[in-house]
This record gives sequence, C-alpha cells and structure tokens, in this order.
Amino acid sequence: MEIKTNNYTLSKSRTTTNTFVANVFSLMFTALIISGLSAVWFATDGMKSYVINVEGGLTTLGWVSMLSPIGLVMLIGFGFQKYSAKFLLGIFLLYSTLTGISLSTIFSIYTSSSIASTFFISSLTFGVMALTGYTTKTDLTKWGSLLFMGVIGIVIASIINMFLGSSLMHYLISIVGVLVFTGLTAYDVQKIKNIGSQIDEGSQTAQKLMIMGALTLYLDFINLFLMMLRLFGNRN
Repeated sequence: MEIKTNNYTLSKSRTTTNTFVANVFSLMFTALIISGLSAVWFATDGMKSYVINVEGGLTTLGWVSMLSPIGLVMLIGFGFQKYSAKFLLGIFLLYSTLTGISLSTIFSIYTSSSIASTFFISSLTFGVMALTGYTTKTDLTKWGSLLFMGVIGIVIASIINMFLGSSLMHYLISIVGVLVFTGLTAYDVQKIKNIGSQIDEGSQTAQKLMIMGALTLYLDFINLFLMMLRLFGNRN
C-alpha cells in the first residue's frame, strides 16, 4: 500500500511540474505572438510613421516603445510580492506589445526574408536548448552565475560600442550573445522545471512564478533572435 501511495505522489508531482512548465511556455508563446503581430503591423507603410519619422529618427511612440519595456520589466520584478498575478500579467502583455512595436524597426534595417529565416533558426535553436534543459540530468545551476556575468558583459560592451562604432566589436558581441542566450535557455528551462516541482498548483504564488518564467524565456528568445539577426541578417 505504501508503494502505491509513493507512486501516486510521484505521478502527481510530475503532472504538476509538466502542467506548470506547459503553462509557462503557453504564456511565452502568447507574448511572442503579440510581439510579432505588433511588429508586423507597425512595419507596414500606414503605421511605420508612428514609430519612425521622416528624418529616419524615432518618434515619441518609437522612444516609448524602446525605453519603457526596461521599466516594465523592473516593475514586474520588484512588484512580484506587492502586486496581484492579474496585474503582473497585464504588465507582461503590455510589455510584449511595446517590445513588438520597437521590433518593427528591424524591418527598415534587414530584409524580410532574412528576418524570417533568422526567426526560424532562432526558434529551432531555442527549441533544442529548451528540450535539453528539460530532459538533462546534469545540474545546470553552476552555469547560472557565469551566464549572468556574460549578460552583464554584453550590456557593458554594447554601451561602449555605441561610442566606438566598431564593426569587429559588434560582431564579437553578437557571437558571445548567441552563446550566452543559448546557454541561458537550457538553464532557465531547468530552473522553471525545478520550480514547478515545488509549488502549490493553482496558488497565487504559482501564477506569479508562471508569469516570471514566461518573461524569462521570452527575453531569452528575443535576445537570441536579435543576436542571430546581427550575425546572419541581410541589410536592406
């Protein structure tokens, strides 16, 4: 009788974990669809002028879409304990919309065919690493600090290169970025799986952690896509 109970508990734990991970990915895919639709819509001739002015610079909406997502991510992070899951979800969906609007500018820089092919390559890479992170028995925790330092290094190097304008540094940053966000995908999926095995299904905390997990994977994918686009994208 004890063995049956243990098997039932183990089965229930796996079901809870799988459900949590599936919900995280569903929310992430929803956010990506919103971003994709927003990007394509604001890249059309009728909407492009709302983001890019006649001189080629950003409009007010363009600057808002570029800068405000940073504040929204911080709001989600710092407001995790304070705000409800519904409020955090609304912020996340707003974030994905504004990010999509900002991404519409890539259609003015790269050809549509190279954007599509890079998106496919990024999706395939993301999928393979997500599956690796979910199924591997290797503990990826030790890679977390190294990958996080890699992200910090990319940010600092990118800021410096804004002033230097070095094409070589731009290329190196993109290569490192692809490696870092590829690794982060596997690391974050494993972390989300571990969280799913410890939470109380249906609780407010579980819903908030689901949103945080979706945001994390969303950022991994978007950054991986942009880094790959820098490397493989054909400019107009």
